[in-house]
Amino acid sequence: QVQLVESGGGLVQAGGSLRLSCVASGTIFRINTMGTMGWYRQAPGKQRELVATISSGGSTNYVDSVKGRFTISRDNAKNTVYLQMNNLKSEDTAVYYCNLGINWGQGTLVTVSS
Repeated sequence: QVQLVESGGGLVQAGGSLRLSCVASGTIFRINTMGTMGWYRQAPGKQRELVATISSGGSTNYVDSVKGRFTISRDNAKNTVYLQMNNLKSEDTAVYYCNLGINWGQGTLVTVSS
């Protein structure tokens, strides 16, 4: 069983930055052996959407709305995936979730004030 714990959310003004972290633990050796990890988000009243993914080989993919502003990365030695979010906009306000296969974290709230 894998546990994912997100952190780093908070309240920030538009144009600001936040870095989210997701630490994986449990019956895993290294996250790079587990496949693609991703960050998703769910805004109030909306469906959960994919934000970014990173493969075990380091290939990344982003939803168009965050390209050039968000960067996903992973530290395999620390079993941690990060999401660096720059130039935040009010529409980025959401609960952000970390995903690894069928496993989800509890989410961390990001609120961007305009």
